[in-house]
Amino acid sequence: MKIATFNVNSVRARLPNLLDWLRDAAPDVALLQETKVVDEVFPALEIEDLGYNIARHGQKTYNGVAILSRSPLEDIARVLPGDEADQEARYIEAVTGGVRVASIYVPQGTDLATPRFAFKLAFLDRLHAHAKTLLGHEEAFVLGGDLNVAPEATDVYDPQDLDGNLCFHPEERARFRKLLWLGLTDGFRALHPEPARYSYWDYRGRYWRANQGLRIDHLLLSPRAADRLAASDIDRDQRGLPNPSDHAPVWCELTPPRIPMSD
Repeated sequence: MKIATFNVNSVRARLPNLLDWLRDAAPDVALLQETKVVDEVFPALEIEDLGYNIARHGQKTYNGVAILSRSPLEDIARVLPGDEADQEARYIEAVTGGVRVASIYVPQGTDLATPRFAFKLAFLDRLHAHAKTLLGHEEAFVLGGDLNVAPEATDVYDPQDLDGNLCFHPEERARFRKLLWLGLTDGFRALHPEPARYSYWDYRGRYWRANQGLRIDHLLLSPRAADRLAASDIDRDQRGLPNPSDHAPVWCELTPPRIPMSD
């Protein structure tokens, strides 16, 4: 089972690239972020023609998340618990193919001195609390998305200069570590210890050409999913296409679940 996360940075603006990637990469499940459309104008027909079922949670111009799956989607939830006042389209969760998945778009934070940074930290705290609840169910799940946190020095192009900035702030990294301390596995890093493997490159300047990026898109696996982890990688070539997203897809493959032997 191949599960991918992809911040498309506008599903309509990147639709040709997205459709080509779905054909070529053929993920069983694709978790999208920054779709930037209300549900009524999401390009469902084009994606359904490729054999995907869709669950979406959209918002005009900003945010927006979706789950695409070749299997039916069940037990769909569109709210990250913990803040009834939060109306931003940043979370969607479903069960598909025997695995619970979530597409998550963590706020960037805007600026350290604004309430948006506090909102980002609170969002990560809510994600931690929800992940702890999900772990209590002892099921296979994958929390995927643009978490807007580069967890380690190997995940940024200049750790000394970027330390303390958005996406590489000590408080953000501490919250990411707390997710791992729950027992979650960083799917990509578990199989790729090498540095300078990024999932995001700023549009400005020479960031892409110089490979000055950040690894901020993640797939976090529950123990039952991590036991099945067979492969993971970043489809870096997507960032080099015409009219690309500033993110590249990150994916993992899970082996089929083991069938207990009868006595």
